[in-house]
Amino acid sequence: MILFDPDSCEACLEDLQPRSVWSHFASLCAIPRPSLHEAALREQLVAWAPSHGIETMVDPSGNLILRKPASPGFESSPGVILQGHLDMVCQANAGTRHDFRRDAIRTEVRNGWVVAEATTLGADNGIGVALALAALEEADMVHPPLEVLLTVNEESGMDGARGLAPGTLRGKTLINLDTEEWGHFYLGCAGGVDVEVQLSVAPMDLPPGYTLKRLEVAGLRGGHSGIDIHLGRGNAIKLMAEALRDLAGCFDLRLVALQGGTARNAIPREAVAEFALPDDQAAGLEAWLGQWMEAWRQRFAESDPALSLVCTPGQTPTGKAVAHSDQDSLIGFLDSAASGVAQMSADFPGVVETSDNLGVMGLADGRFRATFKVRSLDDCKADALADELVAHAHGHGLQAWKDGSYPGWTPDPASGLLALCQRVFTEQFGQPAHLQVIHAGLECGLLAASHPHLEMISFGPDIRGAHAPGERVEIESVERCWVLLKAVIQALARN
Repeated sequence: MILFDPDSCEACLEDLQPRSVWSHFASLCAIPRPSLHEAALREQLVAWAPSHGIETMVDPSGNLILRKPASPGFESSPGVILQGHLDMVCQANAGTRHDFRRDAIRTEVRNGWVVAEATTLGADNGIGVALALAALEEADMVHPPLEVLLTVNEESGMDGARGLAPGTLRGKTLINLDTEEWGHFYLGCAGGVDVEVQLSVAPMDLPPGYTLKRLEVAGLRGGHSGIDIHLGRGNAIKLMAEALRDLAGCFDLRLVALQGGTARNAIPREAVAEFALPDDQAAGLEAWLGQWMEAWRQRFAESDPALSLVCTPGQTPTGKAVAHSDQDSLIGFLDSAASGVAQMSADFPGVVETSDNLGVMGLADGRFRATFKVRSLDDCKADALADELVAHAHGHGLQAWKDGSYPGWTPDPASGLLALCQRVFTEQFGQPAHLQVIHAGLECGLLAASHPHLEMISFGPDIRGAHAPGERVEIESVERCWVLLKAVIQALARN
């Protein structure tokens, strides 16, 4: 078991069952692990492994591979790989003081769930990692040769899976533990590509007699830009663009600064704009604000009831604003750029096929930038939508390009692994599991490209609110997932 420091993480997790899984998850909560900063966690796992008879290897990309020999008598069984990622999405509510590179995640148990109230919890994918580590140290489980692949930087680029060299993995079967709905076997996932947008803006002097204002969109629920994109939740950047478009039509607006979102794969919950208005127009801002807030309150009453639009005195001392032509280009682009569901799947009812999320934007020191996350179950359609966004940006005079593409994972309903998993699930729980594809980027597509012999499946416990503060994981579903994982591993050993 990984050493647990009760002073740096919530001791209440230690009392949950299965104890080994929650003990590992408690340690993960205690060790900061943002994307690109997984080294401390990896080093602790490397130190933990030898006492459990586990071989370790760190590949050139920083991925950690843990290997355990088969149970006696099962050495000839095909190897099984358990796979997850070490990093987590780091999001915190406005006003929350939390340094994700230094501070432990604060957790609590509430109504059968483990939750982080003001930050992301990291159950995505910390619970999957904890399940895999617990399997490695489970003494009473018959198993074939076991490998655990823990990748790095999954959330901000899938660099670990992308850099895994062909032939690194020895096993023939891979169980991905990075999905978030208990009772479902996942057979496929969306591929994706990023679109980066930039513009160097020309400055202009603010005339005398202008008042600096700060407009903030806040209180949105946000969420995962893949699995939550169809829920109709507000995107703070898009709402800010709507507001600025109308402001520019009603007032002599002079844009100074913009900021919104923190991750391309999270629906942005907050956005801020600083601008200047003539002193004699500032008095009309309050009535304008009331009208827009009332319209938004009605529009987002169900999806984002805590949405707020607040205007306060500006905080950025400056005598400069964005030149009118660049201001028009930026506001016009942000307001008209596609963001949300583009197409639903014809093959999988209720599943999004293609979407994009305007996840991050910023305007400061003369440079504007924005990032979109495009996803699709059809790689060609992801490319096509990304090309449309690039062309749209060019049409507004902005620079844009595609970056960071990764393939989807094509479903195989005839998989022998699926048949075995369904049999085991029915034996354990008295009914078959549902079959699903996910509108999110699992690493299975990249792993299939580097290891085409692998037969893969994915499952996990119930996680809600991934990529947003308030993320939570259901305790009972973690226990069921543990029972299923052990039973599947043993069935594969004997198969």
